[in-house]
Amino acid sequence: MGSRYRGSKSEARALSAVINLVRAGESVMGRLNGQFAGLAITQSQFSVLDAIFHLGPLSQRELGEKIFRTSGNVTMVVDNLERGGMVRRERDPGDRRRVAVRLTAKGKNTIRELLPRRVAAIRDEMAALSAAEQDELRRLCRKLGRQGG
Repeated sequence: MGSRYRGSKSEARALSAVINLVRAGESVMGRLNGQFAGLAITQSQFSVLDAIFHLGPLSQRELGEKIFRTSGNVTMVVDNLERGGMVRRERDPGDRRRVAVRLTAKGKNTIRELLPRRVAAIRDEMAALSAAEQDELRRLCRKLGRQGG
């Protein structure tokens, strides 16, 4: 469904494109996030574990930047992961102002178990597009994401 906006053609085209982009993204993420139903982990918690697993210990500010969450949300997510024994906070000995969030053995085991299932689900979602279409979608999304930044 496009926009019912009655502005210029370029405005209506841009608005419809954004609506379709957002709806497609929310639809795909809704289906992907369904795989967390029944698990003791949320999408945000998975994102934090995934970021630390691949990038190493990160501050909460860095985590927020990587997973596109606010500092308040990241604090709550890390608090819950820490309560669950999946991460721990450690003060950086080189810079006492910085607190790094690190995976525990339980956190590493959790992400190692969930990541292959997540990747398979993403592959299955993206199978609606050909390899060339996936490459083009990635290129276009990067172009949009880098605009103005």
